[in-house]
Amino acid sequence: MQSITEEPSATGAGERRTAWLPLVLVVSLFFLWGAANNLNDVLIAQFKKAFVLSDFGAGLVQSAFYLGYFLVAMPAGMYMRRFGYKSAVVLGLVLYAAGALLFWPAASLAAYGLFLFALFVIASGLAFLETSANPFVTLLGPPESGTRRLNLAQAFNPLGSIAGILIGQHFIFTGIERTPGQIAAMSAVERTAYFHGETHAVQWPYLVIGVVVLAWAVLIMFTRFPRAAAAETAAAPSGDGVLRRLLGDPRFIGAMLAQFFYVGAQVGVWSYTIRYVQANMGGTTAKEAANFLTAELLCFMLGRFTGAALMKYVAPVRLLLVFAAINIALTLYAVMSPGSSGAYALVVCSFFMSVMYPTIFALGVEGRNDDERKLGAALLVMTIIGGAVLTALMGAVSDHSSIATAMSVPACCFAVILLFAWRRGIPREVNG
Repeated sequence: MQSITEEPSATGAGERRTAWLPLVLVVSLFFLWGAANNLNDVLIAQFKKAFVLSDFGAGLVQSAFYLGYFLVAMPAGMYMRRFGYKSAVVLGLVLYAAGALLFWPAASLAAYGLFLFALFVIASGLAFLETSANPFVTLLGPPESGTRRLNLAQAFNPLGSIAGILIGQHFIFTGIERTPGQIAAMSAVERTAYFHGETHAVQWPYLVIGVVVLAWAVLIMFTRFPRAAAAETAAAPSGDGVLRRLLGDPRFIGAMLAQFFYVGAQVGVWSYTIRYVQANMGGTTAKEAANFLTAELLCFMLGRFTGAALMKYVAPVRLLLVFAAINIALTLYAVMSPGSSGAYALVVCSFFMSVMYPTIFALGVEGRNDDERKLGAALLVMTIIGGAVLTALMGAVSDHSSIATAMSVPACCFAVILLFAWRRGIPREVNG
């Protein structure tokens, strides 16, 4: 039976050609983890209804998810260095599938804690995928076109995000909404049946996702990959002293902080968009409110292409500063003007969030040697724990005030990003 490790090409020249089948299989991973990430935004609304949770309790969906990223990112990097990119991808897919399949018993038992554990397992798998897939794509063809291949792969991530929202909107949301008064007026049998239906709505979608992801793992396992990936892993340097240098560099620490707050802002806005719309646009069902989330993801994708085009004429750090300033204004408007106009401000906010993650990431590893870039990349992936911490904070603010007031949390996050961009770019340019 074929090993999970990378196989040699038939000839040395073959390693210089684009490996199209492996490339298609790996590019699809960006779609798959985009869908998983944004299905969480649907789950927050669904679990709040099915388990009668507070906003803080529902926000634990993202806390459990991003805790998995934080705890597993570094082990995933070490596993990849030891066993190769392909093996890391396969293990990541197996963990992803296992977490999705756990949704079936979690729904059968109506156990919110088991749902949170399943999400942790899914996120652990995605940590392996994100750590390995980005560099893996650059090795599946000629080195000179590696950047173009990676840009193509990243374009599938927001498409997966949109697919995740549509899956949740049409196959998880039932469209049945009950007020607390209506639930209290139900008989015990009716109440049990209602909660049972809402909880079990997630079973079949996640079962299908688990089977598809597992099938993809098998396809990748038995696909021949070029030797270049294995050689690149074997040649990886030891990294002695690199961590000390990175953590002693204020510029890198600034990038880590900016990324922490950016992910918190992005996840927080998207996680509570449905809640914001329902709370401030009376009579809107969760299924209808999900249209705003879909619009946010379309704006995000459009912003990614627009931002890339603008960077031909505007320095990325300047664009980051301007976009952060605009998003401070948009989120503060959503705080002060709850309602349809505030909801549309949150939709537009996604357009200006689009360039932030890759720009901060690039500034963090800019000018570093290969070993520093690899370890620095792992540390920057770990900062997405901000999605867990700040989403829970938004839920707590909402419980004590309102969901509109909770949007002040991402406004503060964008202020941190603006400060990072100003300190990283403007003074340096002025001082020449």
